[in-house]
Amino acid sequence: MARDRTQDEDYLTPLRRLILSVLVLVLFAIFLVWRIDSPRVERFRAQVIDRVVPQMDWAMAPVTGAVNLVRDFQSYQRIVQQNQELRRELQQMKAWKEAALQLEQENARLLDLNNVQLDPRLTYITGVVMADAGSPYRQSVLLNIGARDGIVDGWAAMDGIGLVGRISGVGQKISRVILLTDTSSRMPVTIQPSGQTAMVVGDNTAAPALDFIEDPDLVRPGDRVVSSGDGGVFPAGLLVGQVAEDKQGRMRVRLAADYERLEFLRVLRHLGTENLSQPGGLILPEPGPLQGPLLQPEVPLAAGGVDG
Repeated sequence: MARDRTQDEDYLTPLRRLILSVLVLVLFAIFLVWRIDSPRVERFRAQVIDRVVPQMDWAMAPVTGAVNLVRDFQSYQRIVQQNQELRRELQQMKAWKEAALQLEQENARLLDLNNVQLDPRLTYITGVVMADAGSPYRQSVLLNIGARDGIVDGWAAMDGIGLVGRISGVGQKISRVILLTDTSSRMPVTIQPSGQTAMVVGDNTAAPALDFIEDPDLVRPGDRVVSSGDGGVFPAGLLVGQVAEDKQGRMRVRLAADYERLEFLRVLRHLGTENLSQPGGLILPEPGPLQGPLLQPEVPLAAGGVDG
């Protein structure tokens, strides 16, 4: 067996050398043919390429597929990066959109506050509504203005359209506003155009009740409700809302203020109304230093003359 293996190795070694030599010679010949600059050789090369290259598509298919796969993978990486960048930009745009909406709402609230027509004698302070952590009152909010800003207990608070409530509790930097919907809220109002007086009574609902109406037959749903000024707490003529009727037939007030979006409130400086000790002063002015005494009307004499 050892002798057979030695004979096989002696036979295969010269064969391998021969095949390698022939392969080197063929490659060298191809190289020479490919490098020779001659018209005949050029035509020969063209014929060889025309015959060999079209039949080598099957051999180039894996290479072409691998190249396309690498290109697709690189393109996929670029798409992933672009997608991540677009996601980041989208998040930034969402943040900018939210900020823009908040600024738009804030601007709308401030414009509403500026457009409200009030008595020119009334001045006001605008405060921002803060989160309320709880109080003895079920319907109340906190403002970021207080005694240092001149806020006085009992002053009226309005949003951009109508009356919201009154100040009840003043701190150095904050103050509390009891809403008209709170159960402890009572407010005298006037119903227009009939001029009937009534009382808005809060009951923790969005539409407080309208009680103690002077003449209910003259009140209709849709009538305008304004503050009457009775009691000297609220100025007269502040818009409260409109009369509405519930399913039970009870009169209520559909408030003009938007209680779901209270962001800014206007606190009115109300220093009370002047008390009239002489009602006649509203009709006739008091005599000045250059005016004489008022002429008294002549009183006709009674029949029969005057004795003496």
